[in-house]
Amino acid sequence: MQRTRWPQTTLKYEEELDRRFGDEIAGTPGGEKLHSCIQCGNCSGGCPVSLYMDYTPRRIIAMTRAGFKQEVLNSHTIWLCASCYNCTVECPREIKITDIMYALKQRAMKEGLHPKRFPIPALAREFFGTVLRYGRNHESELLVRMYLKTNPFAMLKQATLGLKLFLRGRMPIFPEKIKTGGKGDLKTIMRALEKQS
Repeated sequence: MQRTRWPQTTLKYEEELDRRFGDEIAGTPGGEKLHSCIQCGNCSGGCPVSLYMDYTPRRIIAMTRAGFKQEVLNSHTIWLCASCYNCTVECPREIKITDIMYALKQRAMKEGLHPKRFPIPALAREFFGTVLRYGRNHESELLVRMYLKTNPFAMLKQATLGLKLFLRGRMPIFPEKIKTGGKGDLKTIMRALEKQS
């Protein structure tokens, strides 16, 4: 992975900021302590992938609180979070930064503000759809759909690996489905989660 240059946050007038944004994210599960951040930088210093982020986790927290909604939701940072929870462990204020990153991802997907043709949001959306259709994941279909929505030519680079996995029985062509009774229950649960997020 190539190191990303940190973009400069542009100056904004007060009326251009979304002042409710920080409170909305603080109102999500795990985001309750967002406003108690003291900007010490332990989260950024301990993050194993901060080198590749456009904004460090510390900066994302500050921008979220300040109302830089567009910049935060369009950033690559929230999608590069490895969910290792090191930032949460290192935080002296016990802020669940990883949970805040999840809330920001959900918000970006809901509002369609994530970086265009970026594979991670497409993968998340296709995973949800695959599980909704079959009751479980079907890797072959998931990968094909993700590549078609992001970078079809990258799929060609993975063809050899895909063939090897198929020959070893690790990448089936046809999906396995859960029993019909459980599928309806699962759809009900997933639809409720979709409405909630």
